[in-house]
Amino acid sequence: MKKILLIEDEAPIARLLKAYLVRESFDVLWNIGEGNMEELFLSYKPDLVLLDLMLPEYDGMDILRKIRRDGSCPVIIMTARGSVPERLQGLQQGADDYIPKPFDPEEVVARVQAVLRRSTYLVENTNVKLGSLNIDFTARTAHLGNEALFIYPRDWDLLAFLAKHPNQCFSREHLLDQIWGIDYEGGDRAVDSTIKRLRQVLKDWPKSEGEIQTVRGVGYTLHVQ
Repeated sequence: MKKILLIEDEAPIARLLKAYLVRESFDVLWNIGEGNMEELFLSYKPDLVLLDLMLPEYDGMDILRKIRRDGSCPVIIMTARGSVPERLQGLQQGADDYIPKPFDPEEVVARVQAVLRRSTYLVENTNVKLGSLNIDFTARTAHLGNEALFIYPRDWDLLAFLAKHPNQCFSREHLLDQIWGIDYEGGDRAVDSTIKRLRQVLKDWPKSEGEIQTVRGVGYTLHVQ
């Protein structure tokens, strides 16, 4: 049974969401945003976090940063803050999806299920070794030989996805759906920028072992020998 940590201070919303999620066979732990959030997260070990940004004791962005520091658990932000800059800030901090209030609880359940499906590729295998490049899906780390590579969370998600599907070509739209979520509004240039950063990070990876290639008119592929 998948475990959902629901951090929401509005009781009517939380009770309604919990009821819908439990109906879909999720185990749900509800917290109103009080106490030691980091300790709660580490002890409960959720498969996904539903996080309200406006809480009585915390800024939801701070909680998101702590969750990202402690692991790769998917996070869906729920908030009445609906501006594009705030939405982008949440995604840049590592949120997997963003749901503005008010929302339909059935849509939230569908988003939860979609994000969990997208994240399964991170746990199917422990790691993959592509020549001198080693990617650890559990630890969310990558090493080139003995050197640890610094990769931003969203960039790492894209690298991990490509590494799990080597020599397969994906369009920008498909990568946006898989990594940023189907409702991402930033445009497909986000994929190009991420690929550019990843290529810089992997500049010392021998092309004889592999490289991220552009397939003209189609998209990108992680080509490995």
